[in-house]
Amino acid sequence: MSVERQLKEQFAENLEIVDALLADGSEPDAEYTIEHHFSATNFDRLEKAAVDAFKLGFEVNDAEEMELEDGSIIFCFDAIAKHKLEVPLLDKACEQLIQLAAKQKVDYDGWGTYFVGDEVEGDEEDDEFEDDEYEDDNDSDDKFH
Repeated sequence: MSVERQLKEQFAENLEIVDALLADGSEPDAEYTIEHHFSATNFDRLEKAAVDAFKLGFEVNDAEEMELEDGSIIFCFDAIAKHKLEVPLLDKACEQLIQLAAKQKVDYDGWGTYFVGDEVEGDEEDDEFEDDEYEDDNDSDDKFH
């Protein structure tokens, strides 16, 4: 997929996720932890992407190795930012990180955050919103995207 097409789709997804969180009662003025997800089969490329994300001002967690359902191995890390849940801020970050991913030939796998607000007792597992091209299950009743 071209960078331009990926950006267009990501910007639409950003708006959908923010609208869903706010419609569910998440605090509009809170500071959110936004985790941008990266993955690659090549660890060296992923490491270069992590360094570039850090240089852009993101906190970067340690890369992890993950085995996929088909038995193949990928490496992944998150680039983390803390800010209000505002679409322009998300769009800017996504644009920077998608371009970074294309430059380093790694995958940008979307972003996720957590619901901020009053918790309904027994609802702890339904509080993460996720934008992940591999988690496209619209028939699910949970709030994990």
